Amino acid sequence: MRTRPLKVALLGCGVVGSEVARIMTTHADDLAARIGAPVELAGVAVRRPSKVREGIDPALVTTDATALVERGDIDVVIEVIGGIEPARTLITTAFEHGTSVVSANKALLAQDGPALHAAAERHGRDLYYEAAVAGAIPLVRPLRESLAGDKVNRVLGIVNGTTNFILDRMDTSGAGYSEALDEATALGYAEADPTADVEGFDAAAKAAILAGIAFHTRVGIGEVHREGITEVTAADIASARRMGCTVKLLAICERAADGRSVTARVHPAMIPLSHPLASVREAYNAVFVEAEAAGQLMFYGPGAGGSPTASAVLGDLVAVCRNKLGETTGPGESAYTRLPVSPMGEVVTRYHISLDVADKPGVLAQVATVFAESGVSIDTVRQQSRQDPDGEASLVVVTHRAPDAALSGTVEALRKLDTVRGVASIMRVEGE
Repeated sequence: MRTRPLKVALLGCGVVGSEVARIMTTHADDLAARIGAPVELAGVAVRRPSKVREGIDPALVTTDATALVERGDIDVVIEVIGGIEPARTLITTAFEHGTSVVSANKALLAQDGPALHAAAERHGRDLYYEAAVAGAIPLVRPLRESLAGDKVNRVLGIVNGTTNFILDRMDTSGAGYSEALDEATALGYAEADPTADVEGFDAAAKAAILAGIAFHTRVGIGEVHREGITEVTAADIASARRMGCTVKLLAICERAADGRSVTARVHPAMIPLSHPLASVREAYNAVFVEAEAAGQLMFYGPGAGGSPTASAVLGDLVAVCRNKLGETTGPGESAYTRLPVSPMGEVVTRYHISLDVADKPGVLAQVATVFAESGVSIDTVRQQSRQDPDGEASLVVVTHRAPDAALSGTVEALRKLDTVRGVASIMRVEGE
């Protein structure tokens, strides 16, 4: 074993960073045995140096992250500060100074992944980011390495624990969205500002990364269709239950049937209770991968939190350090297919549409005519009279598979009918 330690610079020492530092210290002997050389925490860049950080030598703490990554003796930089800047500049600076990088920054990788990969390749260094998607769940490496000889056709997953907790509570306890969000906040699953989670931004960033790796093409965050869960109601949950389904916020990345394009989208959807993802409860994550030769694979586990995310970071650290000792680098960006990303309108799936209609004869025929004229085939219809003074009824239509654009045209036409008082909700049906 080499006796001179590999030196690590840690950028950020919050929930994840502090856990990375703790594991590096408490598991130092094991890490050294697995790598073939000891690893040493050489510096920790933070914003508030006066804060007490248990187990970290205060002499290692600095507010000058740039000076830390520019040090000539640093072998690996671990970036867990998040956001776009200064993370992007610090990572590129590290490459320029001959240092490999381990990152957990999904937002940055989804936005600037190609440029960062190019910088890493230009300087002959590694860029690893297992922790950027689904926390401790080994997902990036299996897609990038284990399935490198296979053809992945679909990735379907729950990649945000906050939204899964909220939807699970709505399903199991009958709580409304606001009540379930309050509980998630109280338990620490949701941030004070939950927008990134509940509006789907977090999941969309992960979908962009997964699609790029799975299909060997570049998928930008702006090419991912995104819808959040704020409009999901208790009525949607109840209707899903009547269909033998549950509601999940899904990240779906698909290769077109003809193989000439891909799609990436994030939105709530009904999935059958028989699907493996339906049983994913609380704040857990799970990703279902469909490959041509391997078949169906499922990856499940905690998708966030200090310890789970730190586990993924340390796994990358071991791999990067081994590469350093072997004077090699791991797999970089694979974007040789250069497949276009199709718009959401070309996505084909099933739909669950809930309408408020006039409770009188002939309404169902009018609605059915609109679907037929739009080229959307109806699978089932359920009508229920409310016996209210306004004379309204609820009409639920579940379609066969149809393009999203056709469904949008159908809904526009339905809204123009005098007998349709309102479109209460539209939800896709997936996983069948």
